[in-house]
Amino acid sequence: MMRRGGGVFLVHLPLLAALALSSWWMVVNAAVTLPPEDAPLIRHYYKKHNTCANVEPFVRHQVMLYWSKDKSLTAKFLKLLYADSMVNGCDASILLDGPNSEKTAPQNAGLGGFEIIDKIKTVLEDRCPRAVSCADILNLATRDAVHFAGAPSYPVFLGRRDGLDSNAAWVDLPSPSISFETALQFFQSKGLDVLDMTTLLGAHSLGRTHCKYVWDRLYNFQNTGKPDPTMNQPILNELKNQCPSQLKSGQSDPLVYLNPDSGPNYKFTNSYFSRVLKGESVLGVDQQLKFRNDTNQISKEFANDFEDFRRSFALSINRMGGLRVLTGDKGEIRRNCRYVNKK
Repeated sequence: MMRRGGGVFLVHLPLLAALALSSWWMVVNAAVTLPPEDAPLIRHYYKKHNTCANVEPFVRHQVMLYWSKDKSLTAKFLKLLYADSMVNGCDASILLDGPNSEKTAPQNAGLGGFEIIDKIKTVLEDRCPRAVSCADILNLATRDAVHFAGAPSYPVFLGRRDGLDSNAAWVDLPSPSISFETALQFFQSKGLDVLDMTTLLGAHSLGRTHCKYVWDRLYNFQNTGKPDPTMNQPILNELKNQCPSQLKSGQSDPLVYLNPDSGPNYKFTNSYFSRVLKGESVLGVDQQLKFRNDTNQISKEFANDFEDFRRSFALSINRMGGLRVLTGDKGEIRRNCRYVNKK
């Protein structure tokens, strides 16, 4: 058993679905009370407040225009949302420009999708001036990009306001090459649990990472001078072909797909969990899901049933999107997502 939000959540997801998530709407409605945020978010916030009733169709249309030209947008938005929510809370601080901003921190090198958020914001400012926060836009755009990549859509809870500051000193995102235990401690420090972490790691069903984050698994696992023994031989050979032991002079660090099954198609599927169970994970933190009883059972459940995975994903991404949100008279609605408003 696992505990989440004060209630008992069984590892076995069909039973979980029967008891706590008996219908899709019960799943998403449950996320109103389960996230660890300080202030509540609600469905249809802008419609209920009569400030931008059609915000969701507006955002969805814009995301479709850009996603149809660049399927990697789903992975970019997922990374942006994670980087924003897991540092100082989901307040769009990751979108702010500045010499000491979160955006410029080393841990956030390689983030993308900023210009698309800017364009969506421009459209919304034209239709609903000073109404929709950049933080809500990021959450909606991520939901829509995940949907276009192959997952059923899920409701997003709204009402966030934007933060007023961005400081790289706040950036404590762990490296993709950290141990599972360190990663879990990081998630738990944010009020999320092992089920959230396992579920959200499923975002690695698409996207790419640099070879530097897997090099030790290929050539010097735990300073042994040998590969990670938990790696399946075919994936080990494949990654060695893509990630040389030494880069040539002037050669940039190559990128590899986190889930070769998805690859350049950037499909959001549950094949990530099948690869975990077969020892075919690219990142070490992903592979460690196989070796704990709780995460192994969750991985088996998700590998066998995409519906269970997508329901849990909808719940966990709403929990993450509710971390330390600003509402009411806190924060502001930025007119430009890159800058705080001038007084």
